[in-house]
Formats: sequence, structure tokens, C-alpha cells
Amino acid sequence: MGINTERDIEANLQIGPTDQGMVRLFIAAGDLEIPMDFTVDEAQEIAEEILAAAKAVAQD
Repeated sequence: MGINTERDIEANLQIGPTDQGMVRLFIAAGDLEIPMDFTVDEAQEIAEEILAAAKAVAQD
């Protein structure tokens, strides 16, 4: 499985701050729940990567 492999799975993504000063990405898909916590610097890097990918797609 890779980034270009399509799957027929529905998932919910929630993003928000935690009470511990982290940024949490919370993914829920069926019975599976994945909380991922990131520092502010890591979250900003992820945001930059998402924007760069969106810009690359928009240029195609």
C-alpha cells in the first residue's frame, strides 16, 4: 500500500490543541481510533507539507 493506493474506507479527522500544549490529529475509522500528538514545531512542519502538496496538485 502506498500514498497513491485508493481504499474504500471512511475516516474522520479531527485536529485541535490538547491541554498538554500539543497539537492532536485524531483519526477515527470504524472501531479504530488513532490519536497523534505533535509539538508546535512538528505541527507547523506538517501544515507546511500539506500546503506544499496542495499547491503541487493545483499546478497540475
